[in-house]
Amino acid sequence: MQQWIRLSLTAKVLIGMVTGLLIGLIMRHQFEGVAFVEQYLVNGLFDIIGQVFLTVLRMIVVPLVFTSIVCGACSLKDISVLGRLGGKTIALYLLTTCIAISLAMAVALVVSPGEGANLESVSTYAASTAPSISEVIIGMFPSNPVEALASGNTLQIIVFALLFGIAIAAAGKPAQPVVNLFVALNEVMMKLVTLIMNLAPYGVMGLMAKLFYSMNLGAIGNLFQYFMVVVGVLALQVLITYCGLLKVTTGLSPRLFLKKIQDAFMFAFTTASSNATIPVTLEAVTRRMGVKNQIASFTIPLGSTINMDGTAIMQGAATVFIAQAFGVELFLNDYLLVIMTATLASIGTAGVPGVGLVMLAMVLQQVGLPLEGIALIMGVDRLLDMVRTAVNITGDSVVTCIVAKSEGALDQSVFNDATGLAREKKTSTSTTLAIANNLWKPDQLNFRSPNL
Repeated sequence: MQQWIRLSLTAKVLIGMVTGLLIGLIMRHQFEGVAFVEQYLVNGLFDIIGQVFLTVLRMIVVPLVFTSIVCGACSLKDISVLGRLGGKTIALYLLTTCIAISLAMAVALVVSPGEGANLESVSTYAASTAPSISEVIIGMFPSNPVEALASGNTLQIIVFALLFGIAIAAAGKPAQPVVNLFVALNEVMMKLVTLIMNLAPYGVMGLMAKLFYSMNLGAIGNLFQYFMVVVGVLALQVLITYCGLLKVTTGLSPRLFLKKIQDAFMFAFTTASSNATIPVTLEAVTRRMGVKNQIASFTIPLGSTINMDGTAIMQGAATVFIAQAFGVELFLNDYLLVIMTATLASIGTAGVPGVGLVMLAMVLQQVGLPLEGIALIMGVDRLLDMVRTAVNITGDSVVTCIVAKSEGALDQSVFNDATGLAREKKTSTSTTLAIANNLWKPDQLNFRSPNL
């Protein structure tokens, strides 16, 4: 027990992942079809553990995003700073998305994963209606903020929280009690994040056990080329695009960045939800990388909504794959249309599992490809969804560091503190809670990175 407590959160989650994977494969191989195993273990114990973890993680997303953004916005004395932050952040997110989908289509055209595909067994995919660009823009503004908070509409929550925070800042001294209230609420939310993270290894084990018991492994074999194209481009996006941008624009170490983002990366992989990973991503960029909360509380929630590079990569590779599988020839203007459509569509892509297929339907419609082609990739999309979500939150974190560095809101000594990261791995659960205690100063609005 003492050895387990001494392990870092990353090590515990990794152990949970591997344990769940092995349990799932063993049950599938030895006990597939056994009523007791399916009813009481797969759809019982493991499903309950995994879903409870996901539920409590989602539980804190809305209050955490709302309080963090309000605190960040009301701490900006100059409103023009907010416009500058928004311009930089959105421009970087759209740039990386354009690079992602272009890279995906280029690699897919070279590898040609769809040539010779057998379409006889393809079933019909009933795609949901994707929103138009005008609907996405109009939908950013909530007519009822309470409804937006209740339904978890991230983009509307961000807009309302920004306006609310700006109004608090504009009100000045009379609004100071409101400022103090939100600072206290944010402190409470960060404490709650730390408590919930202790459940992660067990939740991850349950999720992985059920996933690998029910996954159609044969589909992965049939779509191996497509699968490897997407995974390969996702890796290139992280190692070349993200690490290159980070190094060129900030001079920060990509290697150290990847070490410090590993907890959030693994959570995104196991939950396949950018929104559910927001608390962990915020903790990584603020506590481990030294980004001030007034920056991170804006860029991270915004990124979970509009930065879908992993989804764009899937859409680019899938478009080429489906076109080749159906023998449809696409021309240069078609590829340019796919790039533009997928980039803009990423703004309206919710950070929840599986929504990328809905947006893919919109992209396919734009270039006249049959929606039935989506059925070709459904067998492996769940696993790819996990990988591309991890890439998405990595992009969110890179853009956050770039924007923070440009605004002088990144403590480079915290980012470069590799020894602090090593000590953190030996921190017990009780010590972690003590550290979380000091993340915020009641009389300060800005996030203070602790000396780990």
